[in-house]
Amino acid sequence: MKMAAEPATRGRPREFDPEEALSAALQVFWTRGYEGASLAELTEAMGITKPSLYACFGNKEALFHKALDLYERDKLCYMRSAMEEPTARAVAERLLRGTLNIQTGGNDPRACLGVISLVACTTQADSIKTDVLARRASSDKALVERLERAKAEGDLPAGVEPAALAAYVMAVMQGMGVQASGGASPQQLEQLVETTMAMWPSN
Repeated sequence: MKMAAEPATRGRPREFDPEEALSAALQVFWTRGYEGASLAELTEAMGITKPSLYACFGNKEALFHKALDLYERDKLCYMRSAMEEPTARAVAERLLRGTLNIQTGGNDPRACLGVISLVACTTQADSIKTDVLARRASSDKALVERLERAKAEGDLPAGVEPAALAAYVMAVMQGMGVQASGGASPQQLEQLVETTMAMWPSN
């Protein structure tokens, strides 16, 4: 027999949706960076108490790692699907336009969460740097491998170095985030995409 839910008692933690709370935490981290986000800001945005945060997510560091997971899943999903494009040029354009959409669409903070966190982190946040750098390395590796395949298939000129081209594309993507956070207009960011594609190496 199903028991009726107990009425809330004084001092008892209120119920909350962990996914919604994590999404709120992501917004704070994305705006403030890891070290710039205080526990007070996080708990206020998440609508929970510190004990509830610790009980559900662990400490601030563990919360940030979970926020990064959510960021990659919901905001950077275009990076995985871009690798399935039929040509190297299409891969690059999908990546750049996905970045453009993040920087110009909706109410999300500008710039890249990883870049913000790396710039703001001190030596006291080495584990955060390590995680962000590992995730970036994984993305870089996937793009390099895709461009290497493109070169092997004759889709890129013989003189093009896939690793260098991948580094260039990633630098433009990160630069778009930095420029967006500095107030660049959607039109200016669009010009970066168009210029990059106009310079794309062709046979």
